[in-house]
Amino acid sequence: QVQLVESGGGLVQAGDSLRLSCAASGRTFSNYAMGWFRQAPGKEREYVAHISWRAISTYYADSVKGRFTISRDNAKNTVYLQMNSLKPEDTAVYYCAADSQYSGSNYREYDYWGQGTQVTVSS
Repeated sequence: QVQLVESGGGLVQAGDSLRLSCAASGRTFSNYAMGWFRQAPGKEREYVAHISWRAISTYYADSVKGRFTISRDNAKNTVYLQMNSLKPEDTAVYYCAADSQYSGSNYREYDYWGQGTQVTVSS
């Protein structure tokens, strides 16, 4: 079992930056691929980015490529999402997810989820 707790969300203006954190506990963090997803009201959960088990590879949705950066610190059991040049369309609840067998963009494949953190970007 893995427990995930997100933090760092908030209300910002367009063009601002935020850094989300996701602290993991319960199992060996480095054995898990980590993903960030988001969900806006009335919409399906959307892939944002993911990072492989030992941070060798990172991947991004086209909508955030060049603006967001995913990273992980296995010594701190934490994954981060640095979000720059935020846009109103980035407004959503952001979730981190973990899985020991899957590393990809399909949210249905991830076994463990945090409770989410709200990001609101005003225009």
